[in-house]
Amino acid sequence: MKRSAKILNFALLFVLLSCFSAKADEIDAAEDARLSDLIKKIKPSIVAVGTYYFNDVPKAAYLGTGFVIDNGKRIVTNYHVVLPILEKKKTAYLRIFHRNFPDTGIKAGILAVDEFHDLAVLEHESEPLPPLTLGESSSVKEGYGVIFTGYPVGLVFGLNPTTHSGIVSGIAPLIKPSPSARIIDGDLIRHLNTPYDILQIDASALPGNSGSPVILRSSGQVVGVINMVFVKGKKEHALSEPTGITYAIPSDFIKALKKSIP
Repeated sequence: MKRSAKILNFALLFVLLSCFSAKADEIDAAEDARLSDLIKKIKPSIVAVGTYYFNDVPKAAYLGTGFVIDNGKRIVTNYHVVLPILEKKKTAYLRIFHRNFPDTGIKAGILAVDEFHDLAVLEHESEPLPPLTLGESSSVKEGYGVIFTGYPVGLVFGLNPTTHSGIVSGIAPLIKPSPSARIIDGDLIRHLNTPYDILQIDASALPGNSGSPVILRSSGQVVGVINMVFVKGKKEHALSEPTGITYAIPSDFIKALKKSIP
């Protein structure tokens, strides 16, 4: 091959590689913009669940994350998030905090709870907020891209929820039989007798994220609820050290719980 032909081939190859690189950059930029738009759309639907009582110090206390569904007045969170006020019979102090609400929050009540799946549906007394759409968690597969938005460190950063991104890294039963019967209690036996799958996500969450919605990046629909206390205590009951895995309760259980509301 003549030297001039080689130079021409190298030039054509360089142009082609440059075109592919430019196209890849355009695709990445478009995906970044789409994700940014999705996060912007989700944030107004995220609330902080807590209490407010003038004799408490501080007056406002953070319990966990919640998100809006249905008519804009219903909130989904974890059962263990509201359990402390149920145990202390202080549900009158239950509040929903949102950037559009006053510092004292808005009163809320508990409509329904599902202790077995660690879910609760609340209802607030203010104007409706933008709701999120519940998807079919049974259709989710390993490898699907997801995000979750909530308050991983409580209200340290104010009412500005934080978003984490990852994939569904596994779908597996909540618990497996323990190698030692000595650490199986009555609650674990109940879940062994009625097993169900939970979602495992390869993105870091903290206890403050409990109640955060897990959202498919492709559709923007909720397919799970982050759980950093209830699930980890059962999934990792045989481990001396907790893993860094994030777990979520499938959204299909939210739909089942909603049916119990009159």
